[in-house]
Amino acid sequence: MSGHSKWHNIRLRKGKQDAERGKIFTKLAKEVIIAARDGGGNPDINLKLRLAIQKAKANSMPADNIKRAIQRGTGEIDGVLFEEVIYEGYGPGGVAVMTQCLTDNRNRTVAEIRHAFAKLGGNMSESGSVAWQFHAKGMILIEKDKVDEDTVMNVALEAGAEDVRTEEEYHQIITGFEEFGEVRQKIEDAGLPMESAELTMIPQNLVLLDAHEANKMIRLMDALEDLDDVQNVYANFDIPDDIFQDAIR
Repeated sequence: MSGHSKWHNIRLRKGKQDAERGKIFTKLAKEVIIAARDGGGNPDINLKLRLAIQKAKANSMPADNIKRAIQRGTGEIDGVLFEEVIYEGYGPGGVAVMTQCLTDNRNRTVAEIRHAFAKLGGNMSESGSVAWQFHAKGMILIEKDKVDEDTVMNVALEAGAEDVRTEEEYHQIITGFEEFGEVRQKIEDAGLPMESAELTMIPQNLVLLDAHEANKMIRLMDALEDLDDVQNVYANFDIPDDIFQDAIR
């Protein structure tokens, strides 16, 4: 999953930059609203809400904004009604793409996503056509320069993680979907500093792209993620390191 992982790390950094400019707060608020709506406003018993709040805080979202988002989700104050929807498609080179959205207008959202796909060498497909190529997992990142690999490995596996991988900047801990909350808590209890912890979709197989396809695929990922209604984009591409570095410049 090297290409998928590299892209995740880049988006993590970009998210922080966007937060500094306030661009990401609307998306973070939507996540909090949906989590509070689905599971209640108490993060102690609502893991989805707890994760959304932690993500919002990590991106410097003001506490008052988080509080209002929770209240909108629980119905304490009025707000726009959002629904979760996933659109699927194929990008350049036959890459499978899942686009997770929170929207108050499906017609607008699907039109914007269809335009992005068509403009950048992809096409939308029917529901379920690519979802089978991904597994729902938990992913926890710990910066390499803060904790050594053996420590992360020992703590993570003892906590019940499925796998630990060390890549360019991070130790990457993979958990089962249902086990994510418990593993995350044990890693926190052990005092390991987590850069991020989230539920995600990990591809089962990767599609290797050449330079031309890689450039188009990265442009498609950027275009989709820049849409206001899009929360997350998952794709099963892989790109050789030299091509990848050229493509993201």
